[in-house]
Amino acid sequence: MHSAKRFPPAGKLLFVLHLLLALGALFGGGGLVIDPSGDLLMLPLSLLDQTPFASYLVPGVILLLLFGLVPLVIMWGFLRHPSWKAAEAVNLFKRHHWSWSFSLYTGYALVIWIIVQTYLFQEVLLIHLISAGLGLLIQAVTLLPKVQAWAEEIKRT
Repeated sequence: MHSAKRFPPAGKLLFVLHLLLALGALFGGGGLVIDPSGDLLMLPLSLLDQTPFASYLVPGVILLLLFGLVPLVIMWGFLRHPSWKAAEAVNLFKRHHWSWSFSLYTGYALVIWIIVQTYLFQEVLLIHLISAGLGLLIQAVTLLPKVQAWAEEIKRT
């Protein structure tokens, strides 16, 4: 077992993956909120033709909050392992610290987000492949036995 104060090496990788996701989403979501036309990020409004959105504002806010802010909260949970009742209320994996569960949720949410985007856009962009790969990698690393054992240990401390 690993000390609750120290990440296993795979846990460090998971931390970095969440950092990459957060930085990309803060940049992308922030850019879409600042300029909902998509011009700032060179995204044509025509990509939204088959979606319920007239601009990139709502997708930008979702991107900013769900994939920018949530990974930062997860990273905070990894580092500080706080007992947070609101997070525990939606933790489906009670043996694990909520930050581990939210890491898994985020990986699934990212893959679903990309599947929905590609369906609505009727196009697969390079960023979709990168993002889906990141979501799958977050899931895989979160599910590694040493990461799970660490998440169980920090739950007990």
